[in-house]
Amino acid sequence: MINFDYLTLVAFWHENIDFLIGSRLQKIQQPTRKDFIFAFRNLSESRKMYININPSYFHLCFAAEENLIRRDIHFPKQPPMFCMLLRKYLESARVMDVRVPFYERILEIDFKSSNEFDENVNLTLAIEMMGKYSNIILYNSDTKIILGCAHNVGAEKSREREVMGTLPYIYPPRQEYKKDILRYTGEIDYTRLNQDFLGISKSFEELVKDIPLEKIKDYVEVPNVTPAISGDKYSIYSELLKEPVLQDSVSSMIDNYYSKVQEKVLFNQLYLKLKNITGAQLKKAAGTLKKINYQIAKKDRGEEYKKYGDLILANLYAGNDYTKSITVKDWDSGKDIVIQLDATKTLKENSQRYYKLYAKSKDSRGKLEELQRDLDAEKLYLEQLKYTIENADSLQVLQEIESEIIPETKDKKTKNTEIETIDINGFRVYIGKNNRQNDEIVSKISHGEDYWFHVQNAPGSHVLLKVPDSNEPDEKTIYECCKLAKKYSSASESAKAGVIYTKRKFLKKPPGANLGYVLYKNEKEIIVGIKSF
Repeated sequence: MINFDYLTLVAFWHENIDFLIGSRLQKIQQPTRKDFIFAFRNLSESRKMYININPSYFHLCFAAEENLIRRDIHFPKQPPMFCMLLRKYLESARVMDVRVPFYERILEIDFKSSNEFDENVNLTLAIEMMGKYSNIILYNSDTKIILGCAHNVGAEKSREREVMGTLPYIYPPRQEYKKDILRYTGEIDYTRLNQDFLGISKSFEELVKDIPLEKIKDYVEVPNVTPAISGDKYSIYSELLKEPVLQDSVSSMIDNYYSKVQEKVLFNQLYLKLKNITGAQLKKAAGTLKKINYQIAKKDRGEEYKKYGDLILANLYAGNDYTKSITVKDWDSGKDIVIQLDATKTLKENSQRYYKLYAKSKDSRGKLEELQRDLDAEKLYLEQLKYTIENADSLQVLQEIESEIIPETKDKKTKNTEIETIDINGFRVYIGKNNRQNDEIVSKISHGEDYWFHVQNAPGSHVLLKVPDSNEPDEKTIYECCKLAKKYSSASESAKAGVIYTKRKFLKKPPGANLGYVLYKNEKEIIVGIKSF
C-alpha cells in the first residue's frame, strides 16, 4: 500500500485551493476517533472533506458518497468531545486561507469565526498527515494557543513535541540531516532518496528509480499532474506507473484508492469475526450432537428391559421372591440368561420395575431424537452460514450475514446488496449469496411456477429460475441452472454432485425456521460433473 505523502498533499492543495478559500464550513461529523467529515460549501457547490488519521491509512480528500459507503461510515448517537469542540468554534466559519508548510505533511486551514460575544476570532485547523503521529489540531491563529486536538500527545509519548489544549502550537521538529532536493546539485543515491531529502517518501523513491535528478526536481515542484491508480499503487504522475488508470482528479484518486483499502481492511476484520463466531457455534453444536448420539445409543437397552419384564412374568412359578437374580431361558437364543433383581421386591414387582425402565427409556429416546433433529437442523444452518461467509465477495454481503448472526447490528444503516441475476436462454435467474438473500428469493421474488434449485446435501446458494407466462424452460436451461447451483456451493470442486430442483409451489418454510431453510417435495435430481463448467 502507498502512504499519503507530501507531494500528494501539495497536489491536492493546488487542486482545491480555489474552492476552499471563501467557503463556509457547514457541518462537522466525527464517526470514530480516527476519521472526520467536514462539509464545505462555496461557488454553489457542496463537498465533503474526509479526513482519516489512522496510522495504517492516513489521508484526506473530498469523498464521493459511494466511497463513504465503502468505508462503512456510521455516526455515534453522541458526538465525541473533540467533535463538539470543533462545532462550537468552526461551524459556519469562513475559510480565509489554506496552505501547506514547505516539506511538511500538514494542511492548515485558516478560519474567521466569532465567539459568544460576537467578536471575530481567527482560528487555524492543522491537519497533520504524519503516520502514527497523525492528528487534527485547532489553535488560535493570533496567540498560537491550542484549543483542542483529536488526541493529546504528552511528555510520556514525545520528548520533543507535546500537543494538547492550552499549550502553544509548534511545528514538528525539522529533520535537519535531510537536504532540499530543489537546491541540490550533487550525486544522488536512488536507494536513499527518502533518507537524504525532504519531501521524498519511500513510495516516491521507488517510482523515480534511475530518473535524472533534474526530472525528479520537476516532479517535486508539482507542475502538471496526471493522477492515476495502478493495482496497489497510485501516483500524481501517471507516467511513473505501469498500466495506469487515469483518475478525474487528485482528490478522486486519493478517495478511490483509500476507500478500497479501508473496505478491504473492514472486510477482513468482519470476515474473521464472523468465521470465528460461526466456527465456535458449529463446534459446540457438533459436540452436543455427539453427546446426544451417545445417549441415544445407551437408551437402546429399552427393548432389553421389556424382554426382562416379560421373562420374569412368564417364570413367576419357577422363581422365588426377594432374591438377587433369576435364571430363565431366553426365547430368542434358547440359552439360559441371568436377570438381576431387586432383593427387596417380589418377582412381580421386579417385572414392573423393568417395564417402568422400558417406558422411561422410550420416553427419553423420543426426547433425545427430537433434540437430535433440532441439532441436525442447527448444524446444517451453521454449515450454510460458514459457506456463505467463506464465499462472500463484498463487505455489504458480510454485513447482511452479520445482521443475521448478531441481531443488534440490524440497526446499522447498511445498504442491502442486490441479488445477483443472470440471463439464461431468455430466462432471468437469481442467485442468493447468503441466507438473507436465499430467504428473499423464496419469500418475495419467486412465484408458484418458478423453478428452485439447490445442491443436494451440501451448503450452497438458492438458485431461482423465473418462468414468465407459463413459458416452460427446456432441458438445456434446466441443466444450466443445475450447473449454477453446483458452482455456487461447497460441492463446486467435487467431481460429481447431485442438484435437486422443483417448482416454487412445492416449497414450504416451516414456522420459526432459520433464514433460507425450506422443505420441498416433488423434486427431481440431476447429477452435474466437474467438466460441466
